[in-house]
Amino acid sequence: MIRFEHVTKRYPDGTTAVEDLSFEVAEGELVTLVGPSGCGKTTTMKMVNRLVEPTSGRILLDGEDIAAADPVALRRRIGYVIQQVGLFPHKTVLENTATVPRLTGTPKARARARAAELLELVGLDPAVYGSRYPEQLSGGQRQRVGVARALAADPPVLLMDEPFGAVDPVVRERLQNEFLALQKTVRKTILLVTHDLEEAVRLGDRIAVYGHGTIEQFARPAEVLAAPANAYVASFVGADRGLRRLAVTPVEAADLAPAQGPAPAGTVSLGASLREALAALLQEDSGRIGVTDPETGALAGVLTPEGVHRALRRADLQGAREA
Repeated sequence: MIRFEHVTKRYPDGTTAVEDLSFEVAEGELVTLVGPSGCGKTTTMKMVNRLVEPTSGRILLDGEDIAAADPVALRRRIGYVIQQVGLFPHKTVLENTATVPRLTGTPKARARARAAELLELVGLDPAVYGSRYPEQLSGGQRQRVGVARALAADPPVLLMDEPFGAVDPVVRERLQNEFLALQKTVRKTILLVTHDLEEAVRLGDRIAVYGHGTIEQFARPAEVLAAPANAYVASFVGADRGLRRLAVTPVEAADLAPAQGPAPAGTVSLGASLREALAALLQEDSGRIGVTDPETGALAGVLTPEGVHRALRRADLQGAREA
């Protein structure tokens, strides 16, 4: 869906923001761009909707060279969510959400109906919030409106620049969970910029780890954590990357022991992260928790500390094979 071919951005003063970038984002994939400040990740994202023009190379959107597209028409095909949200203070939540459909000629009644559907989708009852103004919302609520507005014209591509950076950690985690659930429904092609490795690991189908204007590793989160491509990536993901792997390694049937005796009090579902499972294990004196089938609710087996170790070993082997 999005393809970078040898893209470089060099400014008149000689500063090189990104150099010779070549990578591809598949349709329906969420790719996180992560790295230190000034590494070029936001420049990369802004070149997709031509807020920044590349010096050389080309960017293809669904096979079309975006350099040949009208910038305004291009931007109306691409959703854009920024940290500051950028809602119009003089417009209601419903009017803000309906902005892009109205700009593209959608009749007012249909645009407002679409806006109401999207507010519901992001967890804001339009009957309650639709008539409110941005100043009457919390930071997390404004961020949801920003996501709804970006989705209003049903764009195939969504660009997100530090979308959850302006809210407190508790709200951020809740918004991340809600956004992942939303992505399962809408399946947009997404580039998401973040400086937070934890967020990149949690959200990305794949992660692009930036050095200085270049991508040092582009891989699935589990692979980046288990098998860093070089010393720079290993340093960036940190010595505690083993702990971060818990968030991206799921509990699988092969990790479980047979259920014997009374059913454990604590339970998680198959497919839950090892971080969730370990948190539940630490609350159980028995040293084991039940793992249920998410479809039937039946007990599939029990997870013990040995099972957590097996799961991490499995992730290590898989990461090494993919590296």
